[in-house]
Amino acid sequence: MGAHVDSKVLYESDITSDELEGKKVAVLGYGSQGHAHALNLRDSGVDVVVGLRPGSSSRERAEDADLVVLDTDEAVAVSDATMIALPDQTQAEAFDTQIRPNLKAGQALMFAHGFNIHYGQIIPPPEIDVVMVAPKGPGHIVRDMFEQEVGVPALIAVEQDASGRAREVALSYAKALGAAKAGLIETTFKDETETDLFGEQSVLCGGTTALIKAAFDTLVEAGYDPRLAYFECLHELKLIVDLIYQGGLTYMRHSVSDTAEYGDLVSGPRVVNENSRQVMRQILTEIQDGTFARNWILENQAGRPAYNALRNADLNHELERVGSDLRSMMDWLPKTRE
Repeated sequence: MGAHVDSKVLYESDITSDELEGKKVAVLGYGSQGHAHALNLRDSGVDVVVGLRPGSSSRERAEDADLVVLDTDEAVAVSDATMIALPDQTQAEAFDTQIRPNLKAGQALMFAHGFNIHYGQIIPPPEIDVVMVAPKGPGHIVRDMFEQEVGVPALIAVEQDASGRAREVALSYAKALGAAKAGLIETTFKDETETDLFGEQSVLCGGTTALIKAAFDTLVEAGYDPRLAYFECLHELKLIVDLIYQGGLTYMRHSVSDTAEYGDLVSGPRVVNENSRQVMRQILTEIQDGTFARNWILENQAGRPAYNALRNADLNHELERVGSDLRSMMDWLPKTRE
């Protein structure tokens, strides 16, 4: 097991210089993270332009928010720092065709996730600063918390320090984003990328969705009403997650019934057992050695055949059909595209 050293959490009071003053920042992309970054920086007084590909469906949305919108190559060319807030799978092509040709020595290239740098899909020229500011929350939360003057914590990292001021640039960007109100943790591109992918696969997305489906199927196969199975194995999960989010596992266990807590303590380790932990270790190894990244890159190059097949199978799962019917009865839920 590798040792780690806890770094000090940094706040606004720790950031003594404004490296973005008098400089122009380009935010490439206007999706979940991109829109939050552009709007927060703009409202913090930063000179921001949004870079989008010609014909982007996001162009009208960004212009309606009174943001200056340029084609990607032009946005990079006129800026001193560029945040790449594009999907992982499109960044490398955009970098090769639109970003790299327009970079100038001393510019800062910024990322909200380390995937393409860590796995060598993007190799910036040596005269460029390469830094990361990765908010630990989806874009709409990053925006909402900024407007509430609270902020969302963020990770910062420096991969390449050509100017000698790369760390200060990252800190200034994080402050303008609102993240320094909540706290900044210094890390590396490697550690951010590998822990992020592992969390998504083992718990946040992969582990959770597989657990929900397995529990739902177990009850339905045993003859129980699928609607009851949906409520018990999916719908009520939010109540538990909210308690954990608020106060950790201890607070959740304090808040539920003694019966539920006893069942948690004696049955949880039977569901997620040593076999599960061994699979988690294998997942982590595949992230660390690049197997997952290679598979995902090849999957995109091939037109996503496995991705689409797996996704469609889940869309047609009984859990989703039952859930869609039940959610139509819940007028209080935010409407989503289904």
